[in-house]
Amino acid sequence: MDTVLIVKAIIVIAIFAISMLMALYETYAERVIAAFIQDRVGPDRAGPFGLLQPLADGGKLFFKEDFIPTKADKWLFILGPAVAMSTALLSSAVLPFGDTIIVAGQKIDVQGMDVNIGILWIFGIVSLGVYGILIGGWASNNKYSLYGAIRAASQTISYELAMGISLLAIILMTGSLSVKSIVLGQHGIDWNIFYQPMGFLLFLTCSLAECNRTPFDLPESENELVAGYHTEYGSMKMGLYLFSEYVNMFISSAVLASLYLGGFNYPGMDFVYSKLVGSFGEVTGHNLATALGTLTLFLKIFFFIFLFMWIRWTLPRFRYDQLMNVAWKWMMPVAIVNLIITAAAELSGKPLLYNWVGLAIFGVIYFGLFPIFKKKTVSAN
Repeated sequence: MDTVLIVKAIIVIAIFAISMLMALYETYAERVIAAFIQDRVGPDRAGPFGLLQPLADGGKLFFKEDFIPTKADKWLFILGPAVAMSTALLSSAVLPFGDTIIVAGQKIDVQGMDVNIGILWIFGIVSLGVYGILIGGWASNNKYSLYGAIRAASQTISYELAMGISLLAIILMTGSLSVKSIVLGQHGIDWNIFYQPMGFLLFLTCSLAECNRTPFDLPESENELVAGYHTEYGSMKMGLYLFSEYVNMFISSAVLASLYLGGFNYPGMDFVYSKLVGSFGEVTGHNLATALGTLTLFLKIFFFIFLFMWIRWTLPRFRYDQLMNVAWKWMMPVAIVNLIITAAAELSGKPLLYNWVGLAIFGVIYFGLFPIFKKKTVSAN
């Protein structure tokens, strides 16, 4: 029993450590990808290929002078970045990074904790993250910081609604709130993205908004608000805000991969499992198969992280009225329509077929008949 507890503790610590390490080197990946897209030289001074640049940046933030504005609320000013970073890290606790490993004759989940309301845990913790931004903006006693915090709060709340409704379609299909159960239900290549292409696009778009990524980076639009909610922050406090966003990007990518791309499942996994068990034995073969599944999940996560960065350095930023119109006038109605189509498809007994039929009918109505009706209405007026 002690061995199992030690292994479980190591898994939990490893998940938090990987989340921090990913946030650190996402900054490096961002610079390299941005340099490639903009046809310029990226980081190449600190270490070979600039691989030590994140450590140099971290050291710079750590040793910079730390200050608190005279009229700021001191304790809330300190609490803001701590809340933002803590909530970002806690989200990873319920994500399954692999199937199970066998230690001392017992199977242990490669997961911080497997709770039957894992999805609600993630949404609850992510929702708390906006308090870190609001606290920081309010405590700074700076109107630009406050504007940035208000923008962030309204944006997060708006896009969380569409994200929640798109997620209801997944819950309706799987009948479970457990992330592990949802992943296990996508065995092999029976992934939810084939049943929920519209839900996937909605969830991906909302994830960009939740992470304050371009084109939804209004809370930090430096050319309009200096630096948004962290205008008055410097040193490691600002570093925590920046790192929390990169941790959120890692967690969002892991959630997307788990809910829509099968998590640690991959095509031919049963064949690979049988070969590994046959070659290395029951215990070693099982653990190797789990390690391969974990590697598969991280490849999917890296794909989404690259996609987030590619979008940032490609698309322009929305105006604020455009951002809110997208959330309330487009994404909310489409998410509700997607939920209705999913419910009808589940009742039909052939969810894959009727999901696509429903989306095709919706596409014909929206892109075919609706523009004609709108044109006639405008002409009549």
